[in-house]
Amino acid sequence: MTYEQIKQNEDIQTYIAEADASLLSLGFTEHSFAHVTLVAEKAGYILAALGYSDRDAELARIAGYLHDIGNLVNRIEHSQSGAVMAFRILDKLGFPSAEIAKITTAIGNHDEGTGVPVNPVAAALILADKSDVRRTRVRNADISTFDIHDRVNYSVLSSELKINEARTLIKLKLRVDTHISSVMDYFEIFLDRMILCRKAAEKLGLQFKLMINEQQLM
Repeated sequence: MTYEQIKQNEDIQTYIAEADASLLSLGFTEHSFAHVTLVAEKAGYILAALGYSDRDAELARIAGYLHDIGNLVNRIEHSQSGAVMAFRILDKLGFPSAEIAKITTAIGNHDEGTGVPVNPVAAALILADKSDVRRTRVRNADISTFDIHDRVNYSVLSSELKINEARTLIKLKLRVDTHISSVMDYFEIFLDRMILCRKAAEKLGLQFKLMINEQQLM
């Protein structure tokens, strides 16, 4: 079973759409197909760039695509409920137990409140998920009513996550409009996520660097 087949599964599409609809009603930024696809592709890129097997990179993509389905149950502890949902889905689809274990472990550990980069797939998922900061995730059309999450995401003009050629460093490079949101705003809401990214990078034998407007902040 491949990542592309997972993307075409109608049940999974329904779970992702309905989970995002719940978050929309709560005022959260976009967690729908754009987000999960971007996270999937980044997670796969990370493991492929580091020389992991094609299948491990594929499992990282699948974990990335499924990682937020737990929001269908509740935003609170969505990583754990998402892992349980993913277990049932993947088991029904006939995935080997070893692959189910890697994917569900990654999903269950992707949230900064409880997550730990316990294996390479989990580490790649964390880095891919926490680096998705962009203007198009904001769904509130009224700038005057932005909360801090809206302001920070809307202020990000570009975002790039890259591994260097020597495979020693992973860098998150952001270009931010500081007229909309300050760098301190970014750290106020994302500090825990950046610390988890540093731990995830270390799990993969990498150093993590955060650059905002060409200034190194981590």
